[in-house]
Amino acid sequence: MNKIVLITGATSGIGLACARKFAANGDKLILTGRNEVRLSEIQEELTAQGAEVITLTFDVRDREKATSCLNTLPQDWQNIDVLVNNAGLALGLEPEYEGSFDDWETMIDTNIKGLLTMTRLVVPGMVARESGHIINIGSVAGDAAYAGGNVYCATKAAVKALSDGLRIDVANTPIRVTNLKPGLVETNFSNTRFHGDTNRASNVYKGIKPLTGDDIADVAVYASNAPAHVQIAEVLILATHQANGSVIVRK
Repeated sequence: MNKIVLITGATSGIGLACARKFAANGDKLILTGRNEVRLSEIQEELTAQGAEVITLTFDVRDREKATSCLNTLPQDWQNIDVLVNNAGLALGLEPEYEGSFDDWETMIDTNIKGLLTMTRLVVPGMVARESGHIINIGSVAGDAAYAGGNVYCATKAAVKALSDGLRIDVANTPIRVTNLKPGLVETNFSNTRFHGDTNRASNVYKGIKPLTGDDIADVAVYASNAPAHVQIAEVLILATHQANGSVIVRK
């Protein structure tokens, strides 16, 4: 049965990979992001492949805009089956005592408060229908801090706690909650973290074959298609030569 899947941060990286994989799975897509032009391009790409796609342009940090955009969904698109809370970012790699206040606020507002906003807006409908699945994109960084990761690691630890807490809150319903925790994934993640310093970003992936957005999207689609009695609660996905958030063997 085809599902209606809402994916935040769908214009690049893991979010875009999820959009393509869920489209190939035959699901209907609601794609959100800040870049309206890029969303339109992706909609055109996926529609040409036979997918049904709606795009909503907003920043998950803007609760009012997120609410108003979701309220514009046609009636037959309002019963969202899968929410993929993907929007998130890392900024900076400075020691905690030298970090940027602006970077901290952006990470906290996006990675934690943005996820909470989308959860609060979408999950009540799932509860009312007694059907739904929330897939949160966490990180290996949420398991333990690494040098310079401080606030980003804290936000991803929050994603784990929020995923666990939501799973407890909906345990009396058929709703499932999944926390995916990727390790090194080669996307524009590091370019964003280093504020556009491409050379510094490329060094993150030197000497190791990193994961791709497709690798994470494969797990998301698998979790969403598991039998109704199976809840893929948490998955840690690492590159073969990565042991955890800080142990990486480069060759």
